[in-house]
Amino acid sequence: MKTRFHVNRLLASLAFIFTIASPAVAAPAEMVVRNANVITVDTNQPRAQAFAVAGGKFVFVGNDDAVERFIGPETRVLDLSGKTVVPGFIDAHAHPGPEYPEDSPWASVDCRPDKVRTMDALVAALKRKADRTPAGRWVTGSRYQETKLGRHPTRWDLDQASTNHPIIISHSSGHQSVCNSLALQLAKVTRETADPPGGKFVRDERGEPTGLLQERAAGIVRAAGPVRPEAPETETLAAYRAGFRRYLSRGITSVHVAGTSPSSAAMLERARTAELPLRFYIMLREGSLDDAVGRKRIGRTEAHDVRYGAIKMFHGNSLSGQTCWLSRPYENRTNYFGVPPARSQEELNALILRVHEAGLQACVHSNGDREIEMLLNAFEHALKQKPRADHRHRIEHCSVVTEALLRRIKELGLVVVPHSYIWEHGDKMENYGAWRWEWMHPARSLIDLGIPMAGHSDDPVSLADPLLRIQDMVTRTSAEGKVYGAKQRVSAEEALHAWTLGGAFASFEEDHKGSITAGKLADFVVLSGDLTKVKSEAIKDIAIEKTVIGGKVVFEQR
Repeated sequence: MKTRFHVNRLLASLAFIFTIASPAVAAPAEMVVRNANVITVDTNQPRAQAFAVAGGKFVFVGNDDAVERFIGPETRVLDLSGKTVVPGFIDAHAHPGPEYPEDSPWASVDCRPDKVRTMDALVAALKRKADRTPAGRWVTGSRYQETKLGRHPTRWDLDQASTNHPIIISHSSGHQSVCNSLALQLAKVTRETADPPGGKFVRDERGEPTGLLQERAAGIVRAAGPVRPEAPETETLAAYRAGFRRYLSRGITSVHVAGTSPSSAAMLERARTAELPLRFYIMLREGSLDDAVGRKRIGRTEAHDVRYGAIKMFHGNSLSGQTCWLSRPYENRTNYFGVPPARSQEELNALILRVHEAGLQACVHSNGDREIEMLLNAFEHALKQKPRADHRHRIEHCSVVTEALLRRIKELGLVVVPHSYIWEHGDKMENYGAWRWEWMHPARSLIDLGIPMAGHSDDPVSLADPLLRIQDMVTRTSAEGKVYGAKQRVSAEEALHAWTLGGAFASFEEDHKGSITAGKLADFVVLSGDLTKVKSEAIKDIAIEKTVIGGKVVFEQR
């Protein structure tokens, strides 16, 4: 009887499949795209001309003639006249936050090179902000680059902007900061103050703190200053939504949020709207591990609008900030190996094991080879204690490696999310020595070894612009025109895979997104050109014409 039951179920299923595939009875789709150059990122059907969307998913992918049967009176038909369509981009490591208007009291001063080109301009921008800020309150800025300014600012530079406000500005990496003299006084930092574990108060030749704060030293100064009043929730939600629009305008349909608190995660969820349905995979910080376990237990890992299931942690420091820990000295600084991580091997082993035993995905920021070796030891320890297939633990950035480290990464079944920010930060690689460049941001080696790889921007460390990031992976060329590590170049197709299906794999969602495949979520982008055909240095110039999430147009170029 059981055999007959299973046979009958199989015949019924086959009949159903035949029915929905039959041209004569296909139900009208909500949207049909035709006359397009569709790069599907699906190895079973790499290219197509057309597809149909219903219920927020792709229901057919094929040619123009076959898609006609899905067109009904209410179907929205997009005839793209040969334009290129790719899956929605997945930024696998970014830091979305509120983006307040420049004149808002809640906004920080934008210190990026396109805003301030000289030290005088930086000081002037901070002074303008101080003049609009009540005395005694923080004046903050972000994303300065010492390589573009000529040097790091000092406390004495920032004192020119104000001595009545504590001032702190962060480096483009986020791993170094500079504060003024008042901020140091509030934190009681003097020449006698000891460096904190995992941080450093940089001093001049006389032993005086210069105001440059590396890693955990910045947290001490920030904590000692005045408490910043919170912005009204309505303004904060509007500021988050401004960031969402920026992502959508660049073709990003999903973001892996690289470390946040439950309260900030709730704000991200509240900021989503029907018009701004950006999808999130949220990595809570290690201090919220129990919360992440609870969200996993109640099924918050299953939805594909907002998902949980990962913990973001740090083991190591910054490449662009020159604080990551190396086994051999930096090229430009004798006997300087970077800032050692705050954790011992035993402490790291215990933390990774705790995350692993909780059934969560560990996503660990690690850049220097010495940091990465410790991290691999910790993963190896956890997997020996409790073997788990398909864990997909991740190394975020994984910047300075060796072939031996990559082979261990392969053996341990890890996913790597490497930087591709040479366009903005290639000049920082000068500090590591040309002999290291061929083993930094090792995209080519990851592919050749069969190590899963996802693309990311680390926004706002570099621009959340997938086409620029793809060009970066293809050319390895800075904005100044210098190539860093040509050996690690990849093809446009390979880079596109990292930014689509690679990102989906990194969040256990490859069955639901990342390619234009029947049955998957209908997230896609219409481009003005074919990134696999244009000159590699022109990939960044391709325009995003439409961004579509779940079959709904959420951005359209005007």
